Amino acid sequence: MSRKREHEAEKENGERWLLTYSDLITLLMIFFVVLYSMSKVDVQKFQAVAESLNRALSGGTPAKIELSTSPTGPAVILPGSQYKATNPATRATNINASQENGDIEKMSIDAIKAKLDKFAADNGIQTKLITSIEERGLVVSIQETLLFESGSAEITARARDILEKITTVLASAPNQIKVEGHTDNLPIHTPQFASNWELSVIRSTNVVQILQRDGITPDRLSATGYGEYRPLSSNDTDAGRAKNRRIDLVILRSKYDVTEPSNQLPITEPLAPPITVKP
Repeated sequence: MSRKREHEAEKENGERWLLTYSDLITLLMIFFVVLYSMSKVDVQKFQAVAESLNRALSGGTPAKIELSTSPTGPAVILPGSQYKATNPATRATNINASQENGDIEKMSIDAIKAKLDKFAADNGIQTKLITSIEERGLVVSIQETLLFESGSAEITARARDILEKITTVLASAPNQIKVEGHTDNLPIHTPQFASNWELSVIRSTNVVQILQRDGITPDRLSATGYGEYRPLSSNDTDAGRAKNRRIDLVILRSKYDVTEPSNQLPITEPLAPPITVKP
C-alpha cells in the first residue's frame, strides 16, 4: 500500500511543470493582448485631441492633421512632410537617384570652379578672385580692389567687365546665388554710410543688380551684408584687412533651395489695408 502511495506522489511531482508551463503561456498571451490594445489608436479621438491642441496653441482655425493607415495601425503624417512609406526596393531607388543628382551637381560646381579659376589666371587676378568649395556650395571671393574704390559702393567700369564674365559662367546653372558683402573693422562714418553695415549691404546689393542686368534671373539672387563681423583674416595688419574687404558670391547647393524665398508658397491672404492718419 505504501509503495502505491509513493508511486502516485512521484507521478504528481513529475507533472507539476505542466502547471508552471500553462501559467507562463497564459501570462504571455495576456502580455501580447495588452501590447496589441496599446498599439490601436482611435482615429476619431486622436483627431479631436489634435484639433483641440492646435486651436489652443494657434488661437485660430486648427491646421488639419492627416492620418494614413498602414497594416500595423494608423500613422500620423503632418502636411508637407517629406516622409513617404516605401518598400525597400523603392527606397533604394530613391537613394541611388539622390546620389546621382548629388554627383551631377558636384560635377557642375567643379566645372564652374574650373572655368572661373581659368578666367582669373588668364587675367592675372587669381590672387584677388579666389574660389573654394564648402559644404554649402561654391564660394567665389572677390577682393574689394577689383570692384570698388576705398569707402565706396559704386562698381567701377573694370568691375562691370569682370562681373559680366562671371555671369556668363553662372547663368547656365540653376543654383541659388547669395551675394555677401564684407568689410574690415576700420570704422567708417560718411554722409553715404553711417557704418560698415551699410557699406557692406549696399555693395552686395549693387553687385546683385549687375548680375541681374547681365542675365541671372532675380529669383535666384539675394544680397546680404555682414560688415566687419565675418573676417577671413586678422584685422591687425594691412594684408589681413585687405583680405577681409571682399564680396563673396555663394553658389548654393540645391539642398538649400528650401530656405530660399523663391521656393516658398506665395501669400494668398489679402494684405491689411494701409493705416491712414487724419490730421
